[in-house]
Amino acid sequence: MNKIIKRKKPFLIAEIGINHNGSIKLAKQLIDLAKKYNFNSVKFQKRDLDICIPEHQKNEIRNTPWGQMTYLNYKKKIELGEKEFKEIESYCKKVKINWFCSAWDLNSLQFLKKFKTKYNKVASAMITNLNLLEAVASEKKLTFISTGMCNMKDINKAVNIFKKNKCDFVLMHCVSNYPCHEKDLNLSLINTGC
Repeated sequence: MNKIIKRKKPFLIAEIGINHNGSIKLAKQLIDLAKKYNFNSVKFQKRDLDICIPEHQKNEIRNTPWGQMTYLNYKKKIELGEKEFKEIESYCKKVKINWFCSAWDLNSLQFLKKFKTKYNKVASAMITNLNLLEAVASEKKLTFISTGMCNMKDINKAVNIFKKNKCDFVLMHCVSNYPCHEKDLNLSLINTGC
């Protein structure tokens, strides 16, 4: 007799990141879309710009949706603060969807402690920041760890930190290539006969 395996529903995360362009109105529209299409959670990003932007890039002139400006000023325009995240937290509670945020530095991780998020997220670009990983793992929140641009040595170091801290985690297969061609996804297609 064949054993029937009941599959769990996937946990769907809508990556809002910084795609709100600093607009709380747009952030709410993106949250509404995630809710409409039955996502379980939405995820944002938080950075301390003085730490995350290298000095040599801060004054580079960039073309932005608001015209030309320095890279630092552009990033300041799209970075959400405490007031905006409080509004996001309140709105997510109202529409009944989880939210969480990836901290890109220790100051941002400390900032996010003001909010009652259920999960943490480590961005691919931060997986080699061992001090940040230790701090995230010490919070003991289920943590999603992206692995784009990582080698197995990087991934093993991260896994060891989370295991040592007895913090549950999920490794996320990521390809940091946008847009990504199907041949670069490193996914095997399984013929299920369906």
